Amino acid sequence: MALTDDIQLLAQVPLFQGFTDDQLRLIAFGAEKRKIAEGQALFREHSPAECAFVIARGSFDLWSGERDGKATIKATTGNGTMLSELALFTLCERKFTAIAKEDSEVIRITRILFHRMVEEFPDVADVVFSRIKGNIAALASGAVAMQGRFI
Repeated sequence: MALTDDIQLLAQVPLFQGFTDDQLRLIAFGAEKRKIAEGQALFREHSPAECAFVIARGSFDLWSGERDGKATIKATTGNGTMLSELALFTLCERKFTAIAKEDSEVIRITRILFHRMVEEFPDVADVVFSRIKGNIAALASGAVAMQGRFI
């Protein structure tokens, strides 16, 4: 994938929508590409998350452990999906294990790179804050809607 292809891919990631080409170029140029073979783990549940990944090609099954100790597939994701978005903002742990369903390629974006981009383009912080605020509001609304199921 060429740098311009990476920029086009990043522009479609919800967190980065509305970013300028210069902002996306900084991320794409500083990010690392990784090839992941079919069946290989990109990362494991509960491991420290110091970066996010954008799936550039291929797909991943997202596995999560259950209370009985068995792991089950919670979702399958593909091109343009960002995994572990929260890691761009703060230290956290992985909420699932990501296993490649096929030979795949990802773009690795570190927290340091993302913070550097925000420092160089302070207006991005406002855009990102708005998106996070909207995501939290939607999550809270969904939790309220499910409240009756747990009483």
